[in-house]
Amino acid sequence: MPRAAAVEEGPSHPTQRHELESAVVRFAGDSGDGIQFAGSQFTQSTAMSGNDLATFPDFPAEIRAPAGTTFGVSAFQINFGADVIKTSGDACDMVVAMNPAALKAELPELKLGGLIVVDTGTFTERNLHKAHYEENPLKDGSLGPYRVIELDISALTLEAVKDFGLGKKESLRCKNMWTLGFVYWMYDRNRQPTIDWLNEKFAAKTDIAQANIAALNAGHALGETAEIPHDSQGFSIGQADIAPGLYRTVTGAEALSWGIVAGARLVGLSVTFCSYPITPATPLLHTLSNLMEFDVVTFQAEDEIAAACSAIGASYAGTLGVTSSSGPGIALKAEAMGLAISAELPLIVINSQRAGPSTGMPTKTEQSDLHQAVFGRNADSPLVVIAARSPSDCFDVAIEAIRLATKYMTPVIILTDGYIGNAAEPWLIPDMNDYEPTPVTFRTDPEGFRPYLRDEKTLARPWAVPGTPGLEHRIGGLEKDSDTGHISYDPANHQRMTKIRAAKIDGIADDIPLQSAEEGNETGKLAVVGWGSTYGPINRAVSSLRAEGFNVSHIHIRHIWPLPKNLGQLLSGFDQVLVPEMNTGQLVTLLRSQFLVDAKSLNKVSGQPFKISEIEPAIREMLEK
Repeated sequence: MPRAAAVEEGPSHPTQRHELESAVVRFAGDSGDGIQFAGSQFTQSTAMSGNDLATFPDFPAEIRAPAGTTFGVSAFQINFGADVIKTSGDACDMVVAMNPAALKAELPELKLGGLIVVDTGTFTERNLHKAHYEENPLKDGSLGPYRVIELDISALTLEAVKDFGLGKKESLRCKNMWTLGFVYWMYDRNRQPTIDWLNEKFAAKTDIAQANIAALNAGHALGETAEIPHDSQGFSIGQADIAPGLYRTVTGAEALSWGIVAGARLVGLSVTFCSYPITPATPLLHTLSNLMEFDVVTFQAEDEIAAACSAIGASYAGTLGVTSSSGPGIALKAEAMGLAISAELPLIVINSQRAGPSTGMPTKTEQSDLHQAVFGRNADSPLVVIAARSPSDCFDVAIEAIRLATKYMTPVIILTDGYIGNAAEPWLIPDMNDYEPTPVTFRTDPEGFRPYLRDEKTLARPWAVPGTPGLEHRIGGLEKDSDTGHISYDPANHQRMTKIRAAKIDGIADDIPLQSAEEGNETGKLAVVGWGSTYGPINRAVSSLRAEGFNVSHIHIRHIWPLPKNLGQLLSGFDQVLVPEMNTGQLVTLLRSQFLVDAKSLNKVSGQPFKISEIEPAIREMLEK
């Protein structure tokens, strides 16, 4: 069998390369074009090149969208460079379009003068019609404001893999590798990590592995030898100046899964993860199901309610019950969460938010479940809500959620979103010796046992595992006597229990860090307040404007409920407050109700994350007023 050509050990360094501080590249094509795989491999190679980076996988909302249509376009964006990278980038420097639909859908994301790499082999009359082009954009002059590299990638791929005996359909599946090889050459990336991965992935199908490697090398070779215009003859980006240590790229779903395992170890519990598949939360189930050697049991339930109730049962039995979903599934879990609040058992509920309402846009990101998390249950049923700000931050957020859930015997909701869950960034692997263990103590002594006899400081009730002699007690959703735990319909007892449950959650404000400014002073003209995945664009916008001399600060909230006890005082030190969030103003409502602060909203509900260029003008406008 023919073998792929050898590859050099490291990237080449042509003298004509243009030096860049950073670049934003977006791959786009049909769902079957392997766009996400190409993007993830480019990410791995970029990380190994020493660049800082942030990614944005952008999936089509339709599972089986017709090929060649704009609503079936899958995209993957990466922002990488020698500077600190905190967002996946605003306008793209380069768009790789595998068909007319990808060009049409992604051209608005490209900056004027940006570079387009296009597969001319797909620009057939039929594909142009499906993308709603009246004329071929490669011939009608509409791409004049951009630099275009036209390559018949389809034909070049077929030529590269012709010796491997594959059918035409299988051969064309190597297009993403040919394209990746060319883009590797454009940005001076090393192919070897991808070659190693292909050999491992297709160890049992060596013809497939060698065909993909041949396509990868062919794309790279064309870049080395072709007559490419002078201003597009490749780019070079230096290594980022980052803290020393062992890094790996990590998605939010991976970091959250590992944080759950690490947090459970710190409290001395095994994990029982009960879930039902839903976009974009399913990767948590996939990741945790491969961690059984770390005392993790995963259970795919028949529906969302069963998943939540199973997790509650696992906590009752003395393990850490964890369940996850997205907005529609969280709505179905609401009654079960009320049960965990009433029974006062630790429960971790992970909400990977997506665009709604109802099924909405399953693959698009949003932050519209804050009200649901804080208030979305019947009766007065408070629990803890915390939010992750980035993929790597998910690790520490999971540990914090487990600490609070087990210490205070309460459910904790972790808010992440589709962007955080799927996006990737470098993660400095922590030393677990730096984390303080907070081991759980189960009640074993029957002397004087009362199931709702509370800790004087935390107001948490004892955790008594079923089967412990002398610790038999009732559990369920009906109101319980504040002393004996027996079912009680006494009005005064219900009033007392309602107040105690609220006081327990309110008291957690004394056990979380005081709020501080991420960027800027703690008093001034304007505070830009955010939560969750808006962290990156807010921080970069504020940093940029502060460099221009503007009096603006960035405050980012991790603990959504209860809020940090000094937050009201901190906000009162600013003349104005601006809250960018991917909803219609939910955190604003919370801040106004709690602190009577006149916060202003900056809303975005397009299913796409904020751009720096959308936040900066809003800050300027408020300061100029």
